[in-house]
Amino acid sequence: MDLPLALGIASAAFILYAAILSIAYLKFLRWRTLPCSADEESGPAESGVADVADPAAAEITKEAVRRYGWPEVESLTGNFTAEVIGEGGFSTVYLACLPGAASSLAAVKVLRSGERLHRAFLQELDVLRRLSHPRIVRLLGFCDDREEGVLVLEYVPSGSLHEKLHGGGALAWARRMRIAYEVAGAVEYLHEGSGELPIVHGDITASNVLLDSRLDPKLCDFGSARAGFSSAVRSAGPMVGSPGYADPHYLRTGMVSKSTDVYSFGVLLLVLITGLPAVGSEEGRVLTVEMGPRLREAEGKAWEVVDPRLCGEYDAAEAAAMAAVAARCIGVQPSLRPSMAGIRQIMREKVSSSLSAVDGGSDGKEE
Repeated sequence: MDLPLALGIASAAFILYAAILSIAYLKFLRWRTLPCSADEESGPAESGVADVADPAAAEITKEAVRRYGWPEVESLTGNFTAEVIGEGGFSTVYLACLPGAASSLAAVKVLRSGERLHRAFLQELDVLRRLSHPRIVRLLGFCDDREEGVLVLEYVPSGSLHEKLHGGGALAWARRMRIAYEVAGAVEYLHEGSGELPIVHGDITASNVLLDSRLDPKLCDFGSARAGFSSAVRSAGPMVGSPGYADPHYLRTGMVSKSTDVYSFGVLLLVLITGLPAVGSEEGRVLTVEMGPRLREAEGKAWEVVDPRLCGEYDAAEAAAMAAVAARCIGVQPSLRPSMAGIRQIMREKVSSSLSAVDGGSDGKEE
């Protein structure tokens, strides 16, 4: 073979090889831009996170978060003389009216000063900026000028679930089931659909579920949240969790996982079923200890565990099914607890009548 012919063949082969590489690379880029699916041939997973907000919407929310200066915080709170709508050991929450927005109220959470509290503030801020879900309180702005971190949050007008259940109010059975279902959707979103990293809330309680004007829930207080836990790992920070809601396995081992939230959700579900607080006013009364044995016998005896203030106005079969779910959630072995997606599926099957009876529930979808 003469040299010109050999060079021609080599050139043609190189051009063909380059074309094949280009086509493959273009296909790769197209694949990277397509929505991911665990099994493309089976279509979207029914138990996926059906209520996860569109990623584009999440980006809009993140861009809309405003950074405030300390003088602006002072102005929003009337130099910290505005109405106090929440107060804890580490923060005070003020009611504020945002300038330039007619009738736009916000909750301004001001943390106490201190190095540890400032680290907790930065952790909560980082988590909140990742989130976009209609059943999670929305971050509107923040201030990190000083050691006293400030979060400007969506105002939720009807107080907490704890106040509604234990402050002399009442909630119908169907509304309680709707609240449980939508809180479960918010936690499922944290665990499975909030971004690249799963998030463990770490402090799911009735006090950390706020109710809007339609009594739909919004999960709040992410000061104990941890991001990046795909399996049980030892927590690097101090012990977190509220009395009566904290997972005994976590308290014993310091191991944090999604099942930590499942346990707390089980306690929340039990609070909704019984109408009792997680920890009683009398010394030593813990709801899970008191009700645990009775939950296993609740089938056919739902009236023994259901809030008597409902005066029998509930579905006994639904109550028995939810008591069984609560019992599984607060089980000793974390590996045997159901996932949040599994809990939602059970609720769709077992309490569908109550879920459909309540007007205004969004099922976690953007409205």
